[in-house]
Amino acid sequence: MQAIMEEKNIKQDSFRAWLLAARPKTLTGAAVPVMIGVALAWTDAQQYGDSVFSWLAAALCLLFAFIMQVDANFVNDFFDYARGNDDTSVRLGPLRTCTQGWVKIDSMKRAIASVTIAACLAGLPLIIYGGMEMVAVGLLCVVFCFLYTTHLSYIGMGDLLVLVFFGIVPVCCTYYVQLHTVTWQVFTASVACGLVIDGLLIVNNYRDRNNDQADGKRTLVVVIGATAAEWLYLLLGVTACLLGLVFWYNGHILAFVLPFLYLLLHVFTWLKMRRINYGRQLNECLGETARNILVYGICTVIGLLLI
Repeated sequence: MQAIMEEKNIKQDSFRAWLLAARPKTLTGAAVPVMIGVALAWTDAQQYGDSVFSWLAAALCLLFAFIMQVDANFVNDFFDYARGNDDTSVRLGPLRTCTQGWVKIDSMKRAIASVTIAACLAGLPLIIYGGMEMVAVGLLCVVFCFLYTTHLSYIGMGDLLVLVFFGIVPVCCTYYVQLHTVTWQVFTASVACGLVIDGLLIVNNYRDRNNDQADGKRTLVVVIGATAAEWLYLLLGVTACLLGLVFWYNGHILAFVLPFLYLLLHVFTWLKMRRINYGRQLNECLGETARNILVYGICTVIGLLLI
C-alpha cells in the first residue's frame, strides 16, 4: 500500500514514469530465451571452430528482444487505457502509467512509434547473419506485439503467443543466425523455455481472472477456471524440466539436472499461489515467477556451457 501511495506522486513524463511504463522486471522473459539460444549455438559451434560463432549477432538478438519487450509493454499500457481496462479502483496489478496520467497519451504514442522503429533498426543487421528471412521474423514480432494486446489476448491466445514468441522464435532464431539451421533438439529446448515463461502469464491472468471476465477478456485462466489454472502452472514447470531430457540425450547432463533447482522454486511459488488464491498479494507470486524464470535460464546455460 505504501508503494502505491508513493507512486501517486510521480511527475508526468518523468524518468520514473517511463521506467514504470517499460516494466524492467519483464526483461527476464526477453533475456532467457536468447541466453539459451546463444548457449546452444555456442556449444554446437565448437565442433566447427570458434570462428563460426558471432558474439555481435548474439548481442543484436538480445538487444532486439529487450527493445521489443519494452515496446510490448508500452503497447499494452496504451491500449488497455484506451479500452478502459485499467480502472484503478478494481485493478490488482501494478498501476499503469497512461491511466494514472504519469505519461501523456501523445507521449506514449510517440514512444511506441519510436521504440518500434528502434527494434527494427536493431534487428536489421541480423540479415547479414541469418539472411532475408530475418525480416519476416522481425515483422511477425512487431505485428503480433500489437495484435496480442488489441485482440488476441481477449480470445485466449495469449499463452500460445508466449510459447511461440518467448520460446520457439527467440531460441530457434538466435541459434539459426549462428549456424543457419535448427535441430529438433533446439526446437524442443525452445518449447521448454516457452512453457517456463508462460508461467508468468498464467499467474498474471490468475490474479486478474475476475476483472478479465467482467471486461469480456477470455484468457485461458478464465476459460478453464482457477483450480485448473493452478495445476496448469505446476504442469508447465514439470513439463519444461522433463523436456530437458533432450540435453541429456546430447551429452549435457547438467543442463538437465540443474534446472530442477528452478522446479523446486517453482513448486514453492505454486504452493503460495494456491494459498493466496486471489488479491494483490499474488503480485508476490508474479515477482517470484520472474525470478524463477531467470534461475531456469541461468541453470540451463551453465549446464550447457560446462561441457
